[in-house]
Amino acid sequence: MNQEQEIINNFHKLYYHKNTTWQNTRWMGIKIQKLPLDLFIYQEILYEIRPDLIIETGTADGGSAYYLAHLCDILGSGKIITIDIVDNNYKPFHPRIEYICASSIDPEVIKYIASKITLDMTILVILDSDHSKDHVLEELKLYSNFVTKDSYLIAEDSNVNGHPVFQTHGSGPYEAIGEFLLTNNNFIIDTSKEKFLMTFNPNGYLKKL
Repeated sequence: MNQEQEIINNFHKLYYHKNTTWQNTRWMGIKIQKLPLDLFIYQEILYEIRPDLIIETGTADGGSAYYLAHLCDILGSGKIITIDIVDNNYKPFHPRIEYICASSIDPEVIKYIASKITLDMTILVILDSDHSKDHVLEELKLYSNFVTKDSYLIAEDSNVNGHPVFQTHGSGPYEAIGEFLLTNNNFIIDTSKEKFLMTFNPNGYLKKL
């Protein structure tokens, strides 16, 4: 590891493990639990591809869906379907957001989302639910089918399990991404989306060819 990467990793660990940083980050008053550098990349992606539909797994407090909805407001188009097994009564309302309370890999959820998609849509997918390897790998396999050409399948929090944080997490998104790409040639890792040096999603910005 070169000195520059060591500096980045050390700052990443400091930032990640302090409860006053990403765990206390808000968008318009709503907890968002994201790295602001990644949020800026999301803004660039949305401007670039102009998605008609954004599918998010892992709603939590709804901050990221709320953020994406406001970006869609600025662009003048786009809707968000966000899925979580927990029904949080404090989720923010926005006319562009549809909340689903269920498992992201429930066949009925997949069937429902498929019913909302038409051939002329541009689809972006963000995976941020259960971060165990098996779950993320299943999500990658299922939701990759919805992503349209030149859009993205983003696997979040691939920084855990020592990449470089939370070393005791166990195999997670990073390992799932590696296994997924062994059998799916329709996606490449777009490292240009890691241009701000620090990201919570290393190798996680997967572009559809």
